[in-house]
Amino acid sequence: MNRFSLAVSAGIARVTEAALGPCQTAVIRIGFSATWLLFLLREFPHRHELYGPDGPWSWDLAQQLVGSNGSFTVLMWSDGRVWFEIVYALAVLSGVLLMLGWRTRTMSVLFMVGVLSLQNRSVFMGDGGDNVLHLMSIYLVFTRCAQVWSLDARRAVRERAARARGERVTDRTGPALWGGLGFVLVAVTLAGRMQGDWLIPALLWTVWVVQALWWLVGRRAGTGEPRIMLDVIANVVHNGALLVIMAEACLIYATAGWYKIQGSRWQDGTAVYYPLHLEYFSPWPALADLLSASGTMVMLVTYGTVLVQVAFPFTLFNRRVKNVLLAVMMTEHAVIAVVLGLPFFSLAMIAADAVFLPTGFLRRLGDLAARARDRLRRGGGGGRTPLPGPRTQESSEAAHVGFGA
Repeated sequence: MNRFSLAVSAGIARVTEAALGPCQTAVIRIGFSATWLLFLLREFPHRHELYGPDGPWSWDLAQQLVGSNGSFTVLMWSDGRVWFEIVYALAVLSGVLLMLGWRTRTMSVLFMVGVLSLQNRSVFMGDGGDNVLHLMSIYLVFTRCAQVWSLDARRAVRERAARARGERVTDRTGPALWGGLGFVLVAVTLAGRMQGDWLIPALLWTVWVVQALWWLVGRRAGTGEPRIMLDVIANVVHNGALLVIMAEACLIYATAGWYKIQGSRWQDGTAVYYPLHLEYFSPWPALADLLSASGTMVMLVTYGTVLVQVAFPFTLFNRRVKNVLLAVMMTEHAVIAVVLGLPFFSLAMIAADAVFLPTGFLRRLGDLAARARDRLRRGGGGGRTPLPGPRTQESSEAAHVGFGA
């Protein structure tokens, strides 16, 4: 009984004392924001046909669909071209700032609003990766994904150094963002624009209120206990969201694998052959012909795909096997991006897979990136403060940036 109690206490302490997986959540933040940003930039010349007023899925059709399923999209607030351009520009800007980790909590909310608004406006535009991005944009709001490799983390280091020197640190940008976005939130709510499903409006209001509470506790609390309590709650929410992200990735692979097993073409080992010869999925016909020339190779890839997808959730209990299958799946998605012309689907899945990458590997990757950046700065004469990594920044430091992480 004592051992059980100690184990339970250790588990509770681990979940509440720190936000787990700082490197993994940072990679997820960077991966999904970069995927969305690259998609928006590539489709910029075609944005009006995809999500705007010139699309085959007209504003009236979208309004009828949104009215029936209650999905959230700010593009239904107006059918004007100017409003569409503003929303699209804000989606691009929030993607850039979230990737850099600037005021991450606020940017994660705006990133979610941008993703949901554009995707729910034209639900038939996508290749599967949009579904993953749709879900992950919501989960990211609950994570403390700016603990490392972010501008927020660097700002936390600077502020701590300033306080150690006895300087007074005042954050004006955070309250200004909170006030401006709060004004917009109140205005659209009073105007009756927050219709449909209650989940996203409730989430927006909750985040706004929590940001206000966080700032008030930081400024007005006479003792450290209220701030510690908020940290504990934020850590629990973060760790819960991280668990959901991991479960979602496992569910995607497990369901895909088990559905494939039921298909006759997957059973006879020929399923991979057919998409290689569809014109829509053949940006490089010669490469597709080369890969499908061998019947044995097609069979091995077909059965191997099913085996990896079905087995992956069970390999999480064995680190070495999990890492091998993870490398195989990421390589497979990279091949799909090139051979089948589905780069954003592949990037979204690789970003989802990143949650399972070993911390040691991510730290080494971060160190390599830091050394490369330092060489560039030495060559260019730059002298900025480096972005903190997991070895120079404790989990709790970035959490104490009032309106940031």
